[in-house]
Amino acid sequence: MTLSNKTIIITGASSGIGKACAEEFAKKGANLVLGSRQYDILGEIKQDLESQFNIKVLAVPCDVSKEEECKKLINETISTFKRIDVLINNAGITMRALFKDVDLSVLKKLMDVNFWGTVYCTKYALPELLKNKGSVVGISSIAGYHGLPGRTGYSASKFAMNGFLESLRIENLKTGLHVMTVAPGFTASNIRHSSLVKDGSVQNDTSMDESKMMTAEEVSTRIVRGVIKRKRTLVITTLGRTTVILDKLAPALLDQLTYNHFTKEKNPLIL
Repeated sequence: MTLSNKTIIITGASSGIGKACAEEFAKKGANLVLGSRQYDILGEIKQDLESQFNIKVLAVPCDVSKEEECKKLINETISTFKRIDVLINNAGITMRALFKDVDLSVLKKLMDVNFWGTVYCTKYALPELLKNKGSVVGISSIAGYHGLPGRTGYSASKFAMNGFLESLRIENLKTGLHVMTVAPGFTASNIRHSSLVKDGSVQNDTSMDESKMMTAEEVSTRIVRGVIKRKRTLVITTLGRTTVILDKLAPALLDQLTYNHFTKEKNPLIL
């Protein structure tokens, strides 16, 4: 698959993996549709990419937790470019609170953004993607393979995303639709800074050492390569691949290793 002049939609494109993916797809000559709640930042990214790479970029304000805004994102894409070739469901939020302490509205918000945002965008883009034998990509997480303490809502939303995409893939084994699930592992980004705590407020800090994590740029390079090669699943980091293997072979051991890992967080929730 070549990406030149293809139309790529990326949600959550104003920072982190989404922004890095936009830059990487732009290098391949693709036209881009960038969705985010941070519309002012999208405008700056649009100008930078168009001037650097001689492509066309459409910036659309979009809160993926709202079905009508997802529908508008897809409709504006079709109106502008007349086609959709790749949908990158990247928009996502996380949390940091023990279940016994957390307000249930936090879990609902994570499901609305991480799971329903993926469902809404995919639903409205699917007719065009089927027409072009395009790609649906979900930026999931290792938390979608094995539960993480203090992230019940995040793990639940990513497990749900994984199940949705797997079912969609099987439904479309004979249609030519490509479905890829990506589990980046811990990636340096602002997702932990914007993490929701027990009352739903924003953490504005990170509980982990971001300097030891894979960069968003490294992750985006592998995602773009995966789209080109039409990969089924990408589990990107060594820690992530180990987690997936242990989840199948020694889940109880993985429970203990995961517990031990999270006791080493800054201001840990478990001791």
